[in-house]
Formats: sequence, structure tokens, C-alpha cells
Amino acid sequence: MKNLQIRKATAADSEFAYQTKKAAFRGYMEKSSGWNEEEQRKLHQGRFAEHDFRIMQLSGVNVGILAMSWQPDCIKLHQMFILPEYQGRGIGGACVKLLIKNGAISQLPIQLRVLKVNPRHLHSYQRLGFKRTGENDGYFLMERPAE
Repeated sequence: MKNLQIRKATAADSEFAYQTKKAAFRGYMEKSSGWNEEEQRKLHQGRFAEHDFRIMQLSGVNVGILAMSWQPDCIKLHQMFILPEYQGRGIGGACVKLLIKNGAISQLPIQLRVLKVNPRHLHSYQRLGFKRTGENDGYFLMERPAE
């Protein structure tokens, strides 16, 4: 996807990141454990400070976010949210493929989790080579080995 760019988030991107998460994720959370605005804001603030956030841009327009961390033994994809009006265009798949390339260069597997109430994304990750490695109350845990 040639008009897709991913840039490092700045402090000024925090609100965009939160609003993107809310727009893309709230419906799934309401099906799962519920959405508490105050709790979600606090979680976001902590995660934004802790994780490596990236902003996805399509033709210069902010359309989504990635949050990851580089561990000694893996790359963890913590969050990937795309604004609803940009979903279904291959943006998420293109971003994950880029992350897979980075994992191959670093020789690190990629780990993530998928909400159990979101089977569409489970299947999308499986098509990209991720395998289920476990589960907890609300999530399937997945990993894609380094190439």
C-alpha cells in the first residue's frame, strides 16, 4: 500500500490515539467486559507513556494507531486500531506485514492478543501466519514465529 505511512507518535497524538481506540474498540468491549470511560482514559494514559505508539497515515490523513513494545525475546503488538471509516481497506494487514518484516530482521517472534468476541480479527491474524498459543478470560493469545 504505497500511500500508507507510519510515523512515531508524539505527545500531541495522545488524544487522537484515544479517540481512535474508542471508535474502533468500544463496541467489542461492550460485548466483552463493558466500557468504562474513566477507566479507559487511565489505561490509555499509562499505555501511551509506556508503549511505542505509531500513527498510521493514508495519503497524509491520520487513520489509525499501533502500539507495540520490543522485548528481548519478542515484539509485542499491544494495540492496533483503525478508524471505522478506513477499515476494510487493507491498512491493518499492511501494517502487520511491515511488523512481520521487522520481526524477521530482528529474528524475533511477534506476540499479540485478540478479543474472543472478535473472531474476524482472529481469522485475519491466522491468515498472516499467527497461531493461537493460549487464552485467558477475554482474549486469545497468538504468536507468529520469526522467519
